[in-house]
Amino acid sequence: MIDKFVPDVAAALAGIEDGAVILLPGFGNGIPETLANGLIAHGARDLTLVANSGGRDTGSTADLLGSGNIRKLICSFVRADSVAGRLFAAGKLDLEIVPQGTLAERLRAAGAGIQAFYTPTGADTLLAEGRETRIIDGRNCLLEYPLRGDIALVDAWEADRWGNLTHRESARNFNPVMAMAARLTIVQARHVVPLGGIPPDNVHTPGVFVHRVVHVPA
Repeated sequence: MIDKFVPDVAAALAGIEDGAVILLPGFGNGIPETLANGLIAHGARDLTLVANSGGRDTGSTADLLGSGNIRKLICSFVRADSVAGRLFAAGKLDLEIVPQGTLAERLRAAGAGIQAFYTPTGADTLLAEGRETRIIDGRNCLLEYPLRGDIALVDAWEADRWGNLTHRESARNFNPVMAMAARLTIVQARHVVPLGGIPPDNVHTPGVFVHRVVHVPA
């Protein structure tokens, strides 16, 4: 019988090693805060964190960066007056800026098995320095590669024991693509439903992409 639920956060995060690439979704909401806090307690170091933005001075992204366990941040935007901004200015954090749409597409490409793609986004900016570009249909385009993670920490509104998930509102933006892009996808689910309790049209992330689920009640 397939049952992907684990008893607690520690069991969900077991085996995460130093140097791992961690995918952390969230777009307004949908950040798996309990798993992010558990990752700090877990203690893995020298991590690369992939997130939509560098966050502010509060919240899960800021807490992870403040823990000292993050070596590199890949995101679409960093505020100068934030934990990430100050760490970067102090030379304590490597930073890679990726336009938001390109970030999402690199993650989707990783999950879909696409080896590379061209996009006009950033092709005529500093982001293209030293990188391959090509004129396609009259437009200068920049070559981008998939962004794969070792671990995805995912937030779900509902989950069944096979790992089928629904996400609420803007949580649908990055949670599904990050779940697809990781070698190991770990989910915190707000509600547990019986198998078959999620209508097929409401399965936003199929269980084939999910490996562990822990119930974190809403």
